[in-house]
Amino acid sequence: MSARRWSLVAALFTMVLWGVNFAFVKYLLDTLGVGAFLFIRFVSMPLLAFLLLLLVFRRHIARTWPKREDLPRFIACGLIGHALHVGIVFWGISLSTAFSSALVLTSGPLFTLAILVLAGAERLRASQVAGTLVAGAGIGLFLSDKFAGGVLHAGYGDLILLVAASLFSLYTVLARPLVERYGPLIVLAYTLAFGAPPMILITAPSMFTADLGRLTPMVWFGLFWAIVLSSVGGWLVWAWVNHVRGIARSAPLMYLPPPIAGVVAWLTLGEQFTWLKIVGAGVTMAGVAWAQFGSGRPPPREAAQVDSG
Repeated sequence: MSARRWSLVAALFTMVLWGVNFAFVKYLLDTLGVGAFLFIRFVSMPLLAFLLLLLVFRRHIARTWPKREDLPRFIACGLIGHALHVGIVFWGISLSTAFSSALVLTSGPLFTLAILVLAGAERLRASQVAGTLVAGAGIGLFLSDKFAGGVLHAGYGDLILLVAASLFSLYTVLARPLVERYGPLIVLAYTLAFGAPPMILITAPSMFTADLGRLTPMVWFGLFWAIVLSSVGGWLVWAWVNHVRGIARSAPLMYLPPPIAGVVAWLTLGEQFTWLKIVGAGVTMAGVAWAQFGSGRPPPREAAQVDSG
């Protein structure tokens, strides 16, 4: 089988991995709490990233250190993309549902487009405006049944996730020149190095007071899935897929995780869906796709990245 076909298989596997991950993360947050989960994640992720860096660069690891003029951008990306974005993502998921979280986070390309337009790096087209309006209407429709039904707690979680999606978009735009100069692995490792320490300090009290009796084999498997398979493994596979297939051919696949997350949440967490919610989800994804691909040009690399948390 050719590399292109293998890349399609790998891409579909990654979408399933990320779709299932929302249910695992929701389960972990309900079991461990947001603080304890974030502590474990921010301790393990930098270690895994630098282990990969050592395996790739070996004796030349010193050459990966960022240049002095790039350090402020690395620090900003670490604080915005990891400390703020990731912290807010998991706070939002803890207040929402697995399917809602997956759906709302697909709005990221809209914020990326808005930032690029404001920065003068992108010219807004009529199709992108129309797609953005459709996606906004879809999100409003998606959230309306929650607020109409009085489930304000979950609704606030979705609004928090919108903030998280905007922060991820800001991070990807800021990281764009760094990725071009250093490559994604170096950027991942050093932005984690700058973003993880403050989150470890903030979440340490939650970890120290956590009930370690809740660390059952299922919780450990969930942590392995969420951190090693989804965050690290999924990122590596997706980077290879983008390299083989190209961003334009890979990006549309990122609309698969929300429906996968919905099915898995229904089967494992007992999540329920109304027709209003399903229609709103469909309209939202269609609007995002229209805004992202309606111009007829391939999306920027940042807009094609799946935010898997």
